[in-house]
Amino acid sequence: MKFSFLSNILFFLCQSILAQTTIDNFLKPADSLNIQRRNGVIISQAAIATATFVGLNELWYKDFPKSDFHTINDNAEWLQMDKAGHVFSAYQLSKASSDALAWSGVSKKNQLLFGATSGFVMLSAIEILDGYSSKWGASVGDLLANASGTTLFVSQELLWKEQRIVPKFSFHTTPYASARPNVLGSSVTEQVFKDYNGQTYWLSANMHSFFKGSKIPKWLNLAVGYGAEGMITGSDSFTNTIFLPESKRARQYYLSFDVDLTKIETKSHVLKTIFSIFNTVKIPSPTIEFKQFDDVKWHFIYF
Repeated sequence: MKFSFLSNILFFLCQSILAQTTIDNFLKPADSLNIQRRNGVIISQAAIATATFVGLNELWYKDFPKSDFHTINDNAEWLQMDKAGHVFSAYQLSKASSDALAWSGVSKKNQLLFGATSGFVMLSAIEILDGYSSKWGASVGDLLANASGTTLFVSQELLWKEQRIVPKFSFHTTPYASARPNVLGSSVTEQVFKDYNGQTYWLSANMHSFFKGSKIPKWLNLAVGYGAEGMITGSDSFTNTIFLPESKRARQYYLSFDVDLTKIETKSHVLKTIFSIFNTVKIPSPTIEFKQFDDVKWHFIYF
């Protein structure tokens, strides 16, 4: 019985090691063009983009009246927090698409030409649906923000051949969501995407990348963040006093430390993939907040 038990444990460990090795080999980027991988990436991206486009039209836009294509200027709304979100999303989609093509062994030129631009195309396609809806309209500001996010990724690859400055995201709950849960979210999951008051967008710069010969840890980043609060509606500040009498719309600027997870050395491609995914999120750390109207706060840990 004891021998059988030990044999089962040994068999389980061997199977686990074999599975991990298989996954690790699968996630390892190809040394040269792997046509099957490339085709799989292209087909997957096209399928996801099409499903998203059709799904949004069926679930959201088809119930509203259509109009001729038109644009709107919503740059003054939400203290530009929505625009910061577009920059972040376009960058991350461009990077993810480019990384997927790099995994397929596609050349750097084609990674940037086809991979990075797909992030801009996928996000901007939504503006087409907005443009043909009488209730909304294509936002020129959103399109410019999408282009800015993609440009941030591509320009760093062309200039430095690495990403030294990475847009990141963090979130905390706020009392504003309860005032208009239909707009700002009725659950924490919804609030992450809808409540601009609790969102913070960061530009996280890797210090060692700018000072190659220094002894600065390769993973250490310095991050500057932007946020805003006091927003119940996009632009009508008077609405805030109805729900939260002491609140007022204000911009927030942050200075904090961060960690570049992709700079943590490991030979495991599984860990590299996990680090790359979670590197989109700002690590909670000590932070100085500079709030509009000359208010400065110190946060021992801010997220």
